[in-house]
Amino acid sequence: MPDPSAVAVFADLHAEGGELDALVGELPKDVWARPTPAAGWTIAHQIAHLHWTDRASLLALTDAEGFAVMAEEATKSPDTFVDEGADEGALLDPAELLARWREGRAALDEALAAADPGARFPWYGPPMKAASMASARLMETWAHGQDVADALGVRRTPTARLRHVARIGVRARDYAYAVRGLPVPGEPFRVELLAPDGAGTWLFGPEDAGQRITGPALDFCLLVTRRAHRADLALTATGPDADRWLDIAQAFAGPPGADRAPSAADAEGSR
Repeated sequence: MPDPSAVAVFADLHAEGGELDALVGELPKDVWARPTPAAGWTIAHQIAHLHWTDRASLLALTDAEGFAVMAEEATKSPDTFVDEGADEGALLDPAELLARWREGRAALDEALAAADPGARFPWYGPPMKAASMASARLMETWAHGQDVADALGVRRTPTARLRHVARIGVRARDYAYAVRGLPVPGEPFRVELLAPDGAGTWLFGPEDAGQRITGPALDFCLLVTRRAHRADLALTATGPDADRWLDIAQAFAGPPGADRAPSAADAEGSR
């Protein structure tokens, strides 16, 4: 019998991809070249990156040897292989890129549903179960979709699917310290996030933790995907370790990349 929680995240990943597809599906060809907040990346780069990573995920699920070859290629240029994959895909005609991304998403949906729920599949970091891989793909789809939405001047309505993003952000706390060579706090944090619909709070960590984060779930997800500057978000830290975490939190593997600049209003206020 399928794991209901896994089925739910598979459905959420499908829905997240569909929402982004609705943003880009009818864009004029020239708009695909519009810059996004990610330095050097256009809308085409964002979709090309998602397609590249979907393809890697599909290989991991269906062809371990093929994935090993792909991963070995990445080790030859560890600091640039992500950008190289996005650059290559962005050169495609937008209609071709869109078609390939759609085909890849559909194939990944099928592979995730067919995967052994207890098996762990290879990845660039630790091996992952299919449900965890779907959560990671949803996080990336949402984050890169935010870059596309920002480039288009579109305000998206946050959904309960953000719980997957928030959970990854919380679970990746120690990694955020380690990737920067910083000591990891010895005690767990409490994270309390107001759900996007305002009905309820998402709770992570022990209730009696001395270090805690509170605020809107959307703001936390923007922070851990590094899509907004902390100064622009309504997040509150209690305790010095929690306060430090808000400066470095990230929900994805690899180097953190450049910080997003604060809004003009915050920049003016800091002078």
